[in-house]
Amino acid sequence: MIAGGMAPSLGRYRRGLVPLLWGAGLVGLLAWLPRAEGFFRWLAPEARVVIYPRDDFTALLLNHLALVGVASGLAILLGVGAALVVTRPWGRDFLPLASQLAAMGQTFPPVAVLALAVPSLGFGALPTVVALLLYGLLPILRNGLAGIEGIDPAVREAARGMGMSPGQILWRLELPLAAPVMLAGIRTSVTVGIATAAIGSTIGAKTLGDPIIAGIVNGNSAYILQGALLIGVLALALDSLFEALTPRRR
Repeated sequence: MIAGGMAPSLGRYRRGLVPLLWGAGLVGLLAWLPRAEGFFRWLAPEARVVIYPRDDFTALLLNHLALVGVASGLAILLGVGAALVVTRPWGRDFLPLASQLAAMGQTFPPVAVLALAVPSLGFGALPTVVALLLYGLLPILRNGLAGIEGIDPAVREAARGMGMSPGQILWRLELPLAAPVMLAGIRTSVTVGIATAAIGSTIGAKTLGDPIIAGIVNGNSAYILQGALLIGVLALALDSLFEALTPRRR
């Protein structure tokens, strides 16, 4: 009994430790990059400057997170909200329409969204948020639908037989049971958004894509690697955090 009880606890401990390690790695990377000229000199031996100088890496990271956070928050509200609406008896007629609109948002390239949004929204953060919102909506909506539709109808019938109202069934039954699948969609959306947000630097948004774009323009591989390292470690840190937070289905 002791060994059986310790195994789940050990698993939860390991799941919680991984995002802490990735977070510590990200903090260490931020501290190391400004002092790593010797390491990056071999990548760009002819460059006059090998450490990206225009902005502080921490400021770029925070701006990057803010853009992804706003876009992901809106995508969660719209995606989960739409999944709940179209799975109600009175909203099922809109299920095909919701799926098609979300699919169109992801199949439309983010670069094209930026190009179309800039004339009306201007340069900077706003068109970047719009592009990330459209691109991240589909996984959240699809997983929301899969989580709710995957609940055994007999469970709902049993809840109705116990006298639960539709609202109680939603909050006390459907959402808790669908939560693991929903969180998986949110996890995918946020992780993809971390990488995709770098394109915002092409229209003036301050993101971790700034060193990458500057490296491409100036032919400086060191800049490109610095931006790519930060984006990669940030994506892994957030992905492992979602892994730790996702409840296991029993």
